Amino acid sequence: MKRNIGSADRITRIIIAAIIAVLYFTSTITGTWGIVLMVAAGIILLTGIINFCPIYYALGINTNRIKS
Repeated sequence: MKRNIGSADRITRIIIAAIIAVLYFTSTITGTWGIVLMVAAGIILLTGIINFCPIYYALGINTNRIKS
């Protein structure tokens, strides 16, 4: 897998996932929406950690400045 997520995109994804997790664990978001958002946050966090987004790959988007 080639990296297709740049550092700014990576940091943004990790922060968004952390915000969603905090909102879920403080019971600000609950129920079905809470579960759906936690699954989305998990996916966002995973793509931020591994620096690869399958959706970006399918669309031909690359925010990584360093070519690997």
